Amino acid sequence: MFDGFDTFTITTQDEPHVSIFGIRSGDAKASDRPPLLLLHGFPQSHHIWHRVATQIKDKYNLVIIDLRGYGNSSKPADVSQYVKSLMACDCIKVMDELGINGPFFICAHDRGARAAHKLCVDYPDRVRKAIFLDICPTLAMYTLKDPNFAKTYWHWFFLIQKEPLPETLISASARQFAELFMGGRQKSGLDIFEKESLDNYVLNLEDPETIHSMCQDYRASATLDLEETREDLKHGRLLQSPLRVLWARHGVIGKYFHAIQEWKAVSNAWVDGHDIDSGHYLPENVPDEVVSNILEFLR
Repeated sequence: MFDGFDTFTITTQDEPHVSIFGIRSGDAKASDRPPLLLLHGFPQSHHIWHRVATQIKDKYNLVIIDLRGYGNSSKPADVSQYVKSLMACDCIKVMDELGINGPFFICAHDRGARAAHKLCVDYPDRVRKAIFLDICPTLAMYTLKDPNFAKTYWHWFFLIQKEPLPETLISASARQFAELFMGGRQKSGLDIFEKESLDNYVLNLEDPETIHSMCQDYRASATLDLEETREDLKHGRLLQSPLRVLWARHGVIGKYFHAIQEWKAVSNAWVDGHDIDSGHYLPENVPDEVVSNILEFLR
């Protein structure tokens, strides 16, 4: 699935120990190309990028990681370990360890884009440009007072419930949860997913430690991340990198939010974007559209 890529595991934190698993371009000329970091969402792993990565591996020096709490990366237990400032720091330490010490591009989906948002705020000199896929700012989404949004994005409120309620219910039938949840977010159901990728997502959900980590990621977003965001806005810490936002035409973002306006409100740089004829999982549903935007914008 990722021929021509090398794997790595990099320690990004000593106490508690956190190591980040990922893959990177493995050919000799990779370092001559512009670096691009790809970040996945829930409940996935780096596998979400397989259809995109194969098309752009000769254009960019690709780094594709599993976020802390996901895939083959470490899964610290405490909710404090999933604040997005720590996830952003993981990304910087990975890039530094790989010898990418200057600015790089980012394309990030879902939860990964929330980590990327904080990365752009905390390390503005390291991000040349960014593409965020199918999200609005976390603060805007959690403070929206619309019962229909809460019904549609029910998992945001389910996963933050006190442990071990969501962990127990997901563990009872991990494959069924994955198939119903992920298939329900696409008009074409599960047809967009390669069997190898879907099996990987199910395998993650069958691991109690991973389920707990995923829930902690959401619990952090509903508490600690909101506190960090309010502090950033209070002190004028905004995104400084040009940003493109793409969202699913058949999803939630365009229905309940003015995505461009929401991102302009937390940005001090150029923001553009548009919807795409897709469900939530853009990198797997419409990889050609994602690739064309990467090639057009990240240059």
